[in-house]
Amino acid sequence: MIEYIKLFWTGAPEDEPSIILYEVDTENERLALRSIDIFSDGRTRNISDLYEGAIEIMPIPTMEELNAHIWGEEFRACAIEKVEFEAIWKSQFYCLGMEDLP
Repeated sequence: MIEYIKLFWTGAPEDEPSIILYEVDTENERLALRSIDIFSDGRTRNISDLYEGAIEIMPIPTMEELNAHIWGEEFRACAIEKVEFEAIWKSQFYCLGMEDLP
């Protein structure tokens, strides 16, 4: 089963994404199939292999873990639909809205 997560990073450094979208394979140790970094100016970076060049592969935490602040107070997460993920992947742009504010 595939799960789509929108992760908000409050106070992200300017050169880091303020939002990250994950396509997570819940049947394969919660590994990300793809991800999209979204920067505060709406630019995006599609990542087709999150683990390329990685020394250690870490699973993507659940939304419950992220929202319980196990990984830090600055993160919160919500579910999104596949269609939203695919639209942003294809357009390579994201329009920040009110729901994206901390």
